Amino acid sequence: MTGIRSHFHHELEDLERTIMVMATQVEEMVEKAVNALVSGDIDLANQVIQADEAIDQHHMDIHNRWMLLMARQQPMATDLRLLSAILHLNTTLERTGDQCKNISKLAVLCADLPTRDRISEMVREMGDLVRPMIRTAADAFLRRDADEARLLPAMDEPVDRLNRSMYHEVVECGPDPKLLEWATHMMMAARALERVGDQAVDVAEQVAFLVTGDFQEFQSPKPGV
Repeated sequence: MTGIRSHFHHELEDLERTIMVMATQVEEMVEKAVNALVSGDIDLANQVIQADEAIDQHHMDIHNRWMLLMARQQPMATDLRLLSAILHLNTTLERTGDQCKNISKLAVLCADLPTRDRISEMVREMGDLVRPMIRTAADAFLRRDADEARLLPAMDEPVDRLNRSMYHEVVECGPDPKLLEWATHMMMAARALERVGDQAVDVAEQVAFLVTGDFQEFQSPKPGV
């Protein structure tokens, strides 16, 4: 029995390592996707689109290994919470990879369209904000640190604020149809980055559940006036 449980925990640790690899890859994808969008680098955009295939493969691999562990071991208590968190993180990181792919597809659509610096700067700032959120959430999971996880809502607030402000910037592009087309794509990218921030908060909620055994949705700070 001891040998069986030892193998079980070895498999759990291996799943965690794969999750951390996914988190690192997704964080890198965010940076590349935003750079591709803002700079108009189509080759870089295509790299991100291809990288999403690796994330999808990790997702399926983790899901299949998770199913085998559940079927063979029937875990209880803390181990069950850990497996629940791993399953949730696996799905969330796969969805974050999808958002990066979507941003990169927008980069392709934006090729040869006029741009506006203020909107590009806002999108780049959102990317700079959500990457540390992914890293913080992943590190909180690795260290089982609920206090670190609870930092995420405050980190997400400026991302939400920038996303809310994007609409007004896009409206100002209205007189120029081509510029408006580009700005509309950028607004969709901002929405994707806002979702990435939300997904990092989702991960943090799972970390808190893993540590405390009590699931609660984190409350975001009130938006600044």
